[in-house]
Amino acid sequence: MPYTVEHKVKTRNKILQSARRLFNRRGFAEVSIDEVMAGAGLTRGGFYAHFPDKESLFAEAVTQILVDHPAEHWEGVDLDLSGPDVVKVIINAYLSDQHMDDIEGSCPMIALPSDVARGGEKVRQAFRRVLSSMTDIFESQLKPSPTAHGDALATAALCVGGMVLARAVDDAGLATQLRSAARAQALRIVDAEAT
Repeated sequence: MPYTVEHKVKTRNKILQSARRLFNRRGFAEVSIDEVMAGAGLTRGGFYAHFPDKESLFAEAVTQILVDHPAEHWEGVDLDLSGPDVVKVIINAYLSDQHMDDIEGSCPMIALPSDVARGGEKVRQAFRRVLSSMTDIFESQLKPSPTAHGDALATAALCVGGMVLARAVDDAGLATQLRSAARAQALRIVDAEAT
């Protein structure tokens, strides 16, 4: 008896969640298809029924954050995206302690930029989609102006760069300072350019 469409979707999502956790933790090159499938509670044989190759899986795992944002599961983090301060909510959640600590569930723009830079076209397009989604949200909350797009890009760069640097340093105090400085500058841009 063939599997139902619902079963196939659930299985594919389990594979994507496993891949996202593993890729975020160890990077593209260090993760095998066998490990992804084991993490999903499946055998390797079922992989190719869902993805043609590891790079396709990687590309889709990168964009998974657009569907399942980890902040929805972070205790004490406000993720109300319906209010007028949606950009401030995103900035604060992005640069939060919870995001800093959630290596496996974090945004792929923090965990995977080097892997993406070495990746193929599909992976780079997926990464760009995540960045574009973030900057589009930021830009939608700014006054229409010739600088709005650049301000949105700068805000995204502050969020991502602040987290990348904070995770890279071996000093917890400096990591906190980096995130605080990035947050302050991002909020300054938003406050100056808000609609």
